[in-house]
Amino acid sequence: MNSFDAFRRNAVDVIEARELRERLASARRPLRVKFGMDPSSPDLHVGHAVQLFRLRALQEAGHTIVLIVGDSTAMVGDPSGRNKLRPQLSRDDVEKNLVTYTEQAGRVLDMARTEVHRNSEWFDQMRFEDVLRLAGKATVARMLERDTFEKRMAANEPIGVHEFLYPLMQGWDSVMIKSDVEIGGTDQLFNLLRGRDLQESEGQAPQICMTYPLINGLDGRKMSKSYGNAILFNDSAEEMFGKVMSVPDEVMGDWFRLLTRLEDGEIAQVLAGHPREAKARLGVEIAAHFHGSAAAGRAKDAFDRQFRDKQAPTDIPDVAYAWGDAPVPLMVLLREIGLAPSSAEARRTIEQGGVKLDGQVVSDPKQAIAKPSAPLVIQFGKRKFARLS
Repeated sequence: MNSFDAFRRNAVDVIEARELRERLASARRPLRVKFGMDPSSPDLHVGHAVQLFRLRALQEAGHTIVLIVGDSTAMVGDPSGRNKLRPQLSRDDVEKNLVTYTEQAGRVLDMARTEVHRNSEWFDQMRFEDVLRLAGKATVARMLERDTFEKRMAANEPIGVHEFLYPLMQGWDSVMIKSDVEIGGTDQLFNLLRGRDLQESEGQAPQICMTYPLINGLDGRKMSKSYGNAILFNDSAEEMFGKVMSVPDEVMGDWFRLLTRLEDGEIAQVLAGHPREAKARLGVEIAAHFHGSAAAGRAKDAFDRQFRDKQAPTDIPDVAYAWGDAPVPLMVLLREIGLAPSSAEARRTIEQGGVKLDGQVVSDPKQAIAKPSAPLVIQFGKRKFARLS
């Protein structure tokens, strides 16, 4: 694949394609390709992998990947796609989220060949007059052109003045690292274009802006950990495979194209077969990237035992629990042993018939569970198990 094709594959917007061809033809050095990630939560998910996989292909083509970790922009919050004013994060919140961020990105990128910057490197050095100078490089009318602000105004939803700063801050990142190309999801085009504007105002050659498709989560909404519909980089191979097996059939083509290295002909051949087998192949491909082929194969075998052959997993974790004298309500027990993230989620799952005790469905969230005289196997949802002694 030539270098232009490495950029263009799966891209939605290329502004401008002519400029990209000219820059590739005349460049005496690798192009500097910028990608920003705000640590607004501690986990990356496969929605981020769409751009990261493209970056890896560009890295392999010889270009320089510049990863911007937006520790300053995260405190503002990206308004892209948001229909409400989002809460601002403190610096402590951001630092906690940053702990494993670059390590997670390194599961896709070769970090030894990746240039990494926190944008606090330059924003922490700004004085208030510098902020005013930056704010003066855009008009309110231009900011209100973005569709999310238009929709919020029409719905009488508030827009914070600080939100207008976000695209300018992202654009200033491009000035500071002198990017040739910036890539992002399709929801990022407005922000990416501000980088072109600011680079031109500072006498730099404007970056080429490239967007790539977003993928929805398991429930059809935008993939987000807060929605509980994401496949996380930190998920086990079994969790990844099991989650992929629950995606709608109609998204498989896009997921194969955006999240695997399979070529179009092979994808078409896989999709021509039985949907369940195609989805299993997709699950193996994704799990193998993050955990290796052997672990992905074991995840598939465990899934088949549990759902096709109706057998319980062979590696159910043993959980110690400090039993008291009084029985414990089931929804409390599920939360305290870590199967449910909250009592509310435990109650909802129980009422929906998603909890089993030794294979028997339990429908009363207040059912009291006494200390068992023999090991008790609890199933929460389709994939979470624990053995209590």
